[in-house]
Amino acid sequence: MAEPPRRARALFLAGVAAAYLAAFTSLYVQVPGLYGRDGILPARRVLRLSGKGLWEQLRDFPTLLWLGPSLGLDTELGMELLCLLGVLCSFGALLLEPLRDSLVFALLWVLYLSLYQVGQVFLYFQWDSLLLEAGFLAVLVAPLHLLSGGAPAWRPHDGVTFWLVRWLLFRLMFASGVVKLTSRCPTWWGLTALTYHYETQCIPTPAAWFAHQLPVWFQKLSVVATYVIEVAVPVLFFAPIRRLRLFAFYSQVLLQVLIILTGNYNFFNMLTIVLASSLLDEEHVGRSTGRSKRRNTGSWPPSLGSFLSVLLELSTYSLLLYWSIQYFGMEINWEKRLLESKVAFTYHEFTTWLRVVTLPLVGLAFLSLSWEILAAMYRCACVRGCFWKLWATLQWVIFATAAVGVFAISLVPFTYIEQESNGQLWPGIHQAFGAVQRLQLVNSYGLFRRMTGVGGRPEVVLEGSYDGQSWTEIEFMYKPGNVSRAPPVVAPHQPRLDWQMWFAALGHHSSSPWFSSFVHRLLQGQEDVIRLVQVDGSRYPFSARPPVYIRAQLYKYWFTSSAEGSSSAPRALPGSVRSPPRLCGGPGRVLSSPTPQPLVVAAAVGAGVLPRCVPG
Repeated sequence: MAEPPRRARALFLAGVAAAYLAAFTSLYVQVPGLYGRDGILPARRVLRLSGKGLWEQLRDFPTLLWLGPSLGLDTELGMELLCLLGVLCSFGALLLEPLRDSLVFALLWVLYLSLYQVGQVFLYFQWDSLLLEAGFLAVLVAPLHLLSGGAPAWRPHDGVTFWLVRWLLFRLMFASGVVKLTSRCPTWWGLTALTYHYETQCIPTPAAWFAHQLPVWFQKLSVVATYVIEVAVPVLFFAPIRRLRLFAFYSQVLLQVLIILTGNYNFFNMLTIVLASSLLDEEHVGRSTGRSKRRNTGSWPPSLGSFLSVLLELSTYSLLLYWSIQYFGMEINWEKRLLESKVAFTYHEFTTWLRVVTLPLVGLAFLSLSWEILAAMYRCACVRGCFWKLWATLQWVIFATAAVGVFAISLVPFTYIEQESNGQLWPGIHQAFGAVQRLQLVNSYGLFRRMTGVGGRPEVVLEGSYDGQSWTEIEFMYKPGNVSRAPPVVAPHQPRLDWQMWFAALGHHSSSPWFSSFVHRLLQGQEDVIRLVQVDGSRYPFSARPPVYIRAQLYKYWFTSSAEGSSSAPRALPGSVRSPPRLCGGPGRVLSSPTPQPLVVAAAVGAGVLPRCVPG
């Protein structure tokens, strides 16, 4: 019987605390500009009194901010208080192991859920949902130090609750790989997605420029590797052979580290690596930290079990390599001295395969969970003392039931990747998922579904003016704008306004209604909103007096090539090059009125000129 995952559990809990710390700290500095009374989307408008009692309000819209009026706090101050409390608790849990307690993680989860409920579009990212789900699992995984006055180093049921972390990682990675193909995005099917990704992602890092210069054949090979790591390798999460699980762990870590190096995705990739700690065992973590003795594996001849294990392991690697070559048409072009690849299956064949394997994968996961439950029951039986044996068994029953319940309701969002399988789930599971959906206990995932910016990276550039004739660019701290500035390193901070500006450039202005409010606040000269654009007032061109006009123009950006130097692109050292603006249909215009009305900006289709409005 394998040892319980004590050290791996400790790594997971410390990692979740670190992710919470990054999330709360990053959000705290943005609350006034995003959600303040004079912010872009004031949070107080979300919490409208409806005549219901407090408990009814908490049931329908679970957030601690309902308590604000009773405590004499407005919504903005309440959000800042929740962030500060989250920073304090997560920092303590990160530094002090006794604070990595179930009650502390429950408090962190409630705090972040409270902020999420009023966060609106600026807080509705997949990593926010992932943090809430991982944070909830941390409540189940963490021990109860504070109430018991010191808990044992492990509990018999720890393997059961920790398995849920592995299941979350599987759902995240497998769905992220599948949606790239079910979206029918031509770049993913053509294996050319990474030839666009590095320059079109929201906030590239300096290393993204170097990755963009890699040859096309290598970019295609990288897409193939992404499919293998996200679709095929996750099945090994449930392998009975520890070396296969370790192979899966290092595969996931490699992918996440490469993403961290080339893109600013806040705490997301770090949190994914934290989830991957569920693939580690006690021996491997102990050996990595120098606290475990190496097992004696030098006996000869090897046992039958060891021989079969090695044989199965080698067979698995061989199948992965064979299927990669077979289904992605990989072959060496000796004449050009490169490795060519192409998708060798059709969309219909892939969806048929997905329909066939979705429910069997659920069955495989259930068998893995059942094994963990039985192993935990065996550990309970091995506990000494009648009273402690009964106490361990009671905990086993409670946590095993909770694990099965979480697994069951997670099947609903997981099977969104294949609707026929989703429809075959027991109706009671759908009802249970609907009952807890507002709590974000389980979520659906699917990252980088479609590649954007195929014809050039679209970017909204704001410019202000006092006379409508002479325009000055309003430069953001993080998103591409000034072509003479190299891409920044921002993570683990997430500039949420910059991210939404990226989305605004991808669609019609009507899909980003917050943008009108943002421009309106700039015209008013609201300092909290301006600090989201530039913290340094000297770099904001209208710090002395707000502009009278603001226009938004859509530009296209491309990375410079490795062959271009300062002579051919004097303002584009490894960074971005901006093309002339594309004015699709000509400039839009918003006329003023005696009573200020919500502004409509045609930024995503050309240029919009906004007159200064006086708040009504």
